[in-house]
Amino acid sequence: MSPRLDYEHDRPKPKFGHLPLSTSGPLECALKGTVLLNHSYFNKGSAFTKEERRDFELSGLLPQSIQTLDQQVQRAYEQYSARPDDLAKNTFLTSMKEQNEVLYFKMFSVVYTPTEGDAIENFSRLFRRPQGVFLNVHDCDRVHHDLSLWGMPDDIDYIVVTGATFHPRARSRLRYQLTKLDGEEILGIGDQGCGGILISVAKLALMTLCAGIHPNRVLPVVLDCGTDNETLLNDPLYLGLREKRVRARRLLDRWRPDIPCFNDDVQGTGCVTLAAIFAGLHVSKTKLGDLRMVVFGGGTAGVGIADQVRDAIATERGITKEEAARQIWLIDKPGLLTNQVERLSDAQKTYARSEDWTDKETDLLGVVKEVKPNVLVGTSTVPKAFTEEIVREMAAHVERPIILPLSNPTRLHEAAPANLLSWTNGKALVATGSPFKPVKGPWGPDGKEVQIEVAECNNSVVFPGIGLGSVLCRARLVTDKMLIAAVNGVVGHSPALANDTAPLLPGVDKVREVSVRVAREVIQAAVEEGVATEEGIPKDEKELDGWIMEQMWDPVYRPLQYVEAHSASRQAKGELRVVGSLPQRK
Repeated sequence: MSPRLDYEHDRPKPKFGHLPLSTSGPLECALKGTVLLNHSYFNKGSAFTKEERRDFELSGLLPQSIQTLDQQVQRAYEQYSARPDDLAKNTFLTSMKEQNEVLYFKMFSVVYTPTEGDAIENFSRLFRRPQGVFLNVHDCDRVHHDLSLWGMPDDIDYIVVTGATFHPRARSRLRYQLTKLDGEEILGIGDQGCGGILISVAKLALMTLCAGIHPNRVLPVVLDCGTDNETLLNDPLYLGLREKRVRARRLLDRWRPDIPCFNDDVQGTGCVTLAAIFAGLHVSKTKLGDLRMVVFGGGTAGVGIADQVRDAIATERGITKEEAARQIWLIDKPGLLTNQVERLSDAQKTYARSEDWTDKETDLLGVVKEVKPNVLVGTSTVPKAFTEEIVREMAAHVERPIILPLSNPTRLHEAAPANLLSWTNGKALVATGSPFKPVKGPWGPDGKEVQIEVAECNNSVVFPGIGLGSVLCRARLVTDKMLIAAVNGVVGHSPALANDTAPLLPGVDKVREVSVRVAREVIQAAVEEGVATEEGIPKDEKELDGWIMEQMWDPVYRPLQYVEAHSASRQAKGELRVVGSLPQRK
């Protein structure tokens, strides 16, 4: 079992205090006075101690009262609550991040965060100072130079990229790189051009909150390839390239064999869905090798889920990916994907049926009747597509059908959990793409009413841990076995393993604890495969957990220790760029 994780009070084990990313002990700082107060990574505002105010020449720059972080949060929350709408609240949090990183992340973890959608749509109108790197599709020869403005390769642990193209010159000696492929479909609001940088910023905030990635060692990037959004093209205040979007090859397919990269929308969604399936198979006492899965929705998410399940089957059964793909049926707008369907993507062709589907029905009901699946996944955004007839047909052949209507927002879900449970007499094992309340029904012994909790397939319970593990072990690649290990890490925290009326997946309230477990599994898999390059990784699981936790950043104030500039590290001199802070470069 993992040690108890109380990140506010149980400080990490001093045994690993020597590590470069250690969060124990004082934080060296070579800044003083107003320069210190203007650096968001070091600034504590009213929480500087008496000694710090003396040593860092702050005494006359701050009010006399010394406050705790909790008191600052209380004041900030009152200011936040006074903002009139979600956009104003979002802007308030952004401003806070530019002033005080610790307070921002502490606030972020206790308040409902307004949707990023409005902020992204209004990016050019709300713009105050740059956050991240803006790469121009027409200046590929400048990519290496532009990235270098953020510092040296060893300064950055984690990159999030949004856009549609990439270039070899952007490659550097990064510990880990997270790539998002598409800046055209952001949060259901479509193509927002260079405003997509805020998605990268938000993803990195999640990485810090959920997995403790150090916020001053991350880099948000937008690949500005133009935009097809006419509103933006005609807006005189729009800040991005004012031209039609350029489309290029997929980042993940091109770079995954060469560098450590990962797509949270494709692989992250696939991993968390696979975790729900693994937990469901455990409850239903079904082997992965016996899985028959129908995916309704053959787009990026559907294919990503299919790929993760296929890879897991191939690994467990010791068969090729092509053989494993025969256990998966993919349905899109034309119906079941077969070799007769025109214009299939390369990813879809993997699952296209051939001679085994002659003269058979290709709609969802027909496929369910023919395949008798034990897993049904929805990524179609077709509301109520999982009808009572389809669900009852599935349940007629499977004792505990695993049904995952993953389309979101809620109005686009393929079926409501209450209906799925009602139509299957409480037997369905359900996880959804949006949060739903628990469902009550007479499905207990002798018709006793029971309450069944519905899991949300939120990829934030898996991709932060994958990133953390890959960063800490300095993985050369992110391999299939590492991803499956991550899935097993999530499944290990599934409440349904102990109680089949509990959710198939852990909630986001447990995400830090889950991230430690996922990171441990990922690191162990990386070591086993020979792609981990960090030295001194503990072999004992409990010790490895402590090693991981020691290097996870928390929103707490560490004591500051003054060091002279001539002997200070680049971090102590404030030269490591913080998202939202201006660089201090010579």
